[in-house]
This record gives sequence, structure tokens and C-alpha cells, in this order.
Amino acid sequence: MKLISVAPVFLAAVGIGRAAPAPIPAPTPAPTPRLVLPPIGQAAAPAPTQVPALQPRGLGDDVTSFFKSIGSEVDSRISSFVDSGLLNFPHGFPTGTAVESSLGITAGALDAQPTRVLNLPAYGNWTNNGWNVRVHGNVYKVPDVSQDKIDDLANAFLIDTSVKDLPDNQKAQARNLTREIFVVQQGHENVTVDFVVPSSNNSSSRVASYVNAKGGAQKITLPYETTEEGDFDVFVPLRNESSQVNGTSGYLLPGNATTKTQTLSMYINGTDTGNATAYLIPPKGVTVISDIDDILRVTKIYKPKEGLLNTFARPFDAWMDMPDIYANWSSSSISSLHFHYLTTTPEQGTRPYMQFIFDTYPAGSFDTRPLNFTNIEETLKIRRYLLDRIFQTFPQRKFVLVADTSNSDVMSAYPAMYKDYPGQVSCILLRNTTSTDSDDKLPYDTKGFQGIPQENYMFFKVPDDLRGLDIENGHCLNSSLAQNVTFSEQGLPLGLGKKSDAAGNAIMSPGYILSTVVLVAALMMFL
Repeated sequence: MKLISVAPVFLAAVGIGRAAPAPIPAPTPAPTPRLVLPPIGQAAAPAPTQVPALQPRGLGDDVTSFFKSIGSEVDSRISSFVDSGLLNFPHGFPTGTAVESSLGITAGALDAQPTRVLNLPAYGNWTNNGWNVRVHGNVYKVPDVSQDKIDDLANAFLIDTSVKDLPDNQKAQARNLTREIFVVQQGHENVTVDFVVPSSNNSSSRVASYVNAKGGAQKITLPYETTEEGDFDVFVPLRNESSQVNGTSGYLLPGNATTKTQTLSMYINGTDTGNATAYLIPPKGVTVISDIDDILRVTKIYKPKEGLLNTFARPFDAWMDMPDIYANWSSSSISSLHFHYLTTTPEQGTRPYMQFIFDTYPAGSFDTRPLNFTNIEETLKIRRYLLDRIFQTFPQRKFVLVADTSNSDVMSAYPAMYKDYPGQVSCILLRNTTSTDSDDKLPYDTKGFQGIPQENYMFFKVPDDLRGLDIENGHCLNSSLAQNVTFSEQGLPLGLGKKSDAAGNAIMSPGYILSTVVLVAALMMFL
């Protein structure tokens, strides 16, 4: 048996690994539904604004460009690491036949195993044809593998310890997550989704602007089979059919006639594992797009041993009182507020993230890194691809972007979104991990923020720094918190940095290059 190496495990566990797929083609139009009249007294809604197709843009979070920006020697060394397979980049977690091979699964061994589905909480937008919902996730089977084999595989995720040495609750988490990682994706499967109106006692709330939908219950078979990697990802139109809840009939509200986000329950047919919520979001309002690691939960991705334990074994813990900040936003009068959680964690590791978010933070839609990416260039653009998709789906909404400075793609993608989508980014809020955690030795680059008004972004230290901000209207700076942004590399270790020659031209010392190679390699593996 050939176990996967530690390096690709590190790489995949924290979000580097695949690329954005080509834009998904429009689904085949649904059959013309029966005529459904609005309730008496409800005027017909005016035609909504058509959402434009996803357009390609310059991708500011391409890690290769980052390498080139800090020196060709660094770029060539990292490229040689990639080409030599030292990092086994960008393969990450094994999939499909690689799992079968590594586990010694014989032909037909999976036939008796139930089909499982990861169904990610979805967002829907209002178009000329009514409501569209993005349905996305993965279909897979979990092999019947002995606990000893799972323990061997789980040990690859741990440093200086093993599963047998963990407390019982951590043993269970490590084993469960390892089983979720070593799954066999099911390609060429048809996926059918039941959209169900939530019961009146099943309010989706913790967010003041969320309400249960009153109609729209229906069954939809997705127009495309799953990819070879088991992924499905497509926008589907909803029919505005009347639904009965507790003896009362109702309809979906038109997106341009409400400020409320309507929720529908989603169930994938043929499995009890594909349950999620669809959020029908009005064209106008505020969406908080939030990263998770080291901003919503304690991860310490910049400290490998701790980062892996915190991800694969230890229960997830919220970072300080960040849940209070999000709870205050969710209960406020911010216009049509919606929460969207975007992590580049691979799909196989997503369930613990979703469970943590929905136990600790306001409910919302979710994006993760799908499997059907095939090359390095695409892989390195995944965060920007997902950001582009949601920005272009909601061109009239305002966005608040929240993350931390240990994430290199965030540090380039977030300011790029402000510049590439004028008027859509209200706030960029970044936890400065280097100022509050001495374990964070990774440098970060602030040059992308040059030219952005200081009022629209803030580097903060603790959650309390976010209290009292007017994020809806772009007043994002706590005046008591000094910024001192120099628009260059920050947090370089041991005073290393760029030097200048006699003519004032920037040069790099060998020590700077070496430290950068090491740190960027770590960054690639742990972000």
C-alpha cells in the first residue's frame, strides 16, 4: 500500500489544490410550468434586471505572479519544487481511482455502499426569468475500510503525535475527517433536488433579514450529470408555485419587491446526507463574505503542528468574541444583510467547517474548493474565481470582505475586488495576525491597498476593534486604531528585506531570498 505523502496532505488541508472550472453553461430551460397567479391583491412585479454572464478578469491572487513579484530566483526555485513533486502540487487530497488504489479497494467493493452527497448551502439571485439558485456539491461513496487503516492514514495529517495518543474526542474527529477525505467520488450521476418550504417552527434565523419562503416547493433534476470527480454546480430556475404550510398557501416574493432573504430547504434524492438551505437574496443590500480560518476560528495555519491539530483533531474554537460581532451585525438594521462563507478548504474537508459555522455564526451560503480543477494556473485562482462569481451574480449589492493577513491570496484578491468592481466593496476588514500572535512569521504584502480610501479598509487586532463601524455605508475605520500602512511587504522575519544598491535600485539579499522561499513554500501548504 502506498500512503499519500505528508506534503500533499498539508497542501490540500488548507486550501491550495485545484483550479476554477470553465464557466458553467446555462442550464437547459425548464419545461414551461403551469400558469401560477399571484395571490389576490398582490400586484405583478416589474421585470428584474438581467444578471450578466460571468466575465473573466485579471486575477490578482495568482500565486505565480506573487512569486515573480518577489524575484525570479524565488519563482524558479518554487517552480522546481513543484515540478520535482516535492510538494506534489497541485494534487492535494487523492480522489477516485487514486483512493481505490491506495486503499486496495477491489472492483465491486463499493457497490453495496450508500451514495452520499455534500450539498453546499446555496445562494439564489433574481433574474428576468424569476429566481435562479446555484446548486453545488459532490456525490461520493465512503469505502468500508478498517479502523487500523484509517488510523494509518490519519497519522499523515499529524506532526509529532499519532491518533492513538490523542484524547478520545480528538481520536473520533481525526478518524471521521479522514474517512471523509478518503472517499470515492461518483461521476456521471444524475442529481435531483427537492426544494421544500420550511415549516413555520423551523425559522432559519439568527439573521434579522432572513424569512422562510412561503412558496416555491418543487423537485428539479439538474440538467448535467456529475463530473468525473463527482462535482455538480449549476444555476437552476425556480417556478413560483404555490405551497401549503400549516393550511396557508403562499408564493415566493419577487426579488425586487422585498428586502428579505427567503430560505428554502434543499434535499438531494436518494440520500439522507444531502440536506442544505437555499438563500434567495434580493438584488440590493449588503453581503458579508467571510473567510473562516484564523478569523472566525482559531487555526494557526502559520504554525504547522498546531494548524493541523486544530484542523484534523481538535474541536473547532471560535476566535475570541468574533461570534458576538457577527451576531450584532445579523440583528442590526443593515439593509437586506446576507452572510456568505468562502473557504478554499477542499470539499472533502468541508463538513466540519459548515457544522462549526452553523453552530456558532449566522446562517448563510457557502463556497469551498471543488474537485474538478486540473492545472496549476486554474488552481491558484480559485478564491478570485469564486469572488468574481458572486460579485457578478449580484452586481447591485454591496460587499464587506473579512479575512486575515496570513492569507496571501486574500491580500491580493480583496483589494483587487475593490478596484475591479467600483462601488461594490464597502469594507475590507483584515485581522493583523502578526500583531496579535507571535507565532505568525509569514510576511504579507499591502501594496494592493494603495489608492483605496483609508475609510474603506482596516487592519485590526481584536474583534472589539470592529464594534461601532458603519459597514453598510463604507465607514470601516476605527479612528482609535492606528493603521500605518506602507504599501509594501510587511512582517519580514529577522529584519530581512529588500536592500538598495548605490543607485537606489532594489536588490534582494541571499538571506531574504532563502527566507522567502521557505516562507512562501509554507504559505502554499498552509493557506
